[in-house]
Amino acid sequence: MKITNEIKDSTIIITLDGELDASSSVILDEELSNPEIMKFSKILVNCENLHYISSAGLGVFISHLQRFEDAQIKLIFFNMQDKVRNVFEILGLDLLMTIVSNYEEAMTIADE
Repeated sequence: MKITNEIKDSTIIITLDGELDASSSVILDEELSNPEIMKFSKILVNCENLHYISSAGLGVFISHLQRFEDAQIKLIFFNMQDKVRNVFEILGLDLLMTIVSNYEEAMTIADE
């Protein structure tokens, strides 16, 4: 798993590349736990090259949801592959998290 960040004004774009499993979820958790992330109003997660997500990977996002919501930080996933999106949908996480088709849509929703 490779995790990269791009900062644009008050938005951080986190790109996930590979498989988000138990071992790589630790790295993602460290990234999302970094106090610096709380200075952004939008966290966009680019899932274009995310090929697999385990329950540990899902758990990382779930564990940070309330903190981001309390801080009025929008967490938006985009470019999600069908098989990864299906995992979110089966577990009902698509009802708790914002998932959109592409970057443009993510930015539009983020600015609302």
